[in-house]
Amino acid sequence: MCFEGAGRLSRAFLLAVFCVKPGYSQAMNADPQIETLLYPLRSEMIGDAEGWQNILCIGLSEPLTIEELISAKLTYAQGFRPDFLKLQRAGCYVVPELPKRGGYDAVLVRLGRHRGQNEAWLAEARKLVKKDGLILASGGKTDGAVSLRKRIAKAGMAIDYASLNHGVVFWFDAAGAAALSDLAPTSATPVEGRFVTAPGMFSHGKIDSGSRLLAQHLPDSLSGVVADFCAGWGYLSSRIAEQCPGVETLHLYEADHASLQAAKTNLQALNSVKVEFFWHDLFGEPLDQHYDAIVMNPPFHTGRKAEPELGIRLIEVAHDALRDRGHLLLVANRQLPYETTLKSQFGSVNTVVEDAHYKVLIAVR
Repeated sequence: MCFEGAGRLSRAFLLAVFCVKPGYSQAMNADPQIETLLYPLRSEMIGDAEGWQNILCIGLSEPLTIEELISAKLTYAQGFRPDFLKLQRAGCYVVPELPKRGGYDAVLVRLGRHRGQNEAWLAEARKLVKKDGLILASGGKTDGAVSLRKRIAKAGMAIDYASLNHGVVFWFDAAGAAALSDLAPTSATPVEGRFVTAPGMFSHGKIDSGSRLLAQHLPDSLSGVVADFCAGWGYLSSRIAEQCPGVETLHLYEADHASLQAAKTNLQALNSVKVEFFWHDLFGEPLDQHYDAIVMNPPFHTGRKAEPELGIRLIEVAHDALRDRGHLLLVANRQLPYETTLKSQFGSVNTVVEDAHYKVLIAVR
């Protein structure tokens, strides 16, 4: 553990600011890296929090356990729909993207697994925090948080840090954070010269091989009202619109707000089909429409471990959202055991194509 010149809060000050009663035990956050994020506050390492009135929290998936105790207003920026809804249900003030206006006394960042997204968040944090404000960030060691801290320190910034829960938390004054401007990503070259993407999105900067295989085997007969589940930045939807003239209406469902905004840009030139966009949690929010066909490249992990049950649940959601004789087309890694679920739910199931890595399946309700 390392603290480089950090000031200290007295225990009396913590009791005053956080209204902690004697004998009160702080509840623990389920995410250990949020506990790591809060560690400098709870361990009297930061000495300039007394005047904080407005705090921006980026990337958090759950409320801070001190939210109801701290005197400042907390704004949560969370673009993943399930986490957005969880924060909203907890009574938090939450927005789906970073605010346009700044003036925050502090910005707290829960770093993720995507280097480019983490760097962009910190670069934006510098713009949104007051000149005399503080930026505080934490993340897992295996997710690149340590290397990010070292890159920032190497740029000449004064930075304090501590290690905890197999992660690291680091903090620094915004006034000395000029080097963060170098972290801001430059505009990426559009994929295939036309698709806009950004770090943190699925298949950022390239077309996913599985999605490409599915697009190459879309049936010309696809028609009517079609949904693209887990639409990402819109690649499959664009191919459906271009290759399937019988499609009249196309609905894109995506849980990541930034990806859906990119999809709106990527599909804005379409005029052959009516397109609608839904920022939606397919697991937690009901669908109020039925479809002639559903196309999807379902996710099969939320972390590093494969979770085929995610795809199985999406197959069940798709079944319920299809009309009688409706078609489900999906691509999956070869080893994922989706056929059993498909055969138990659908009248017919066939493998359209299979290569060394992927398989494209079609099922009729």
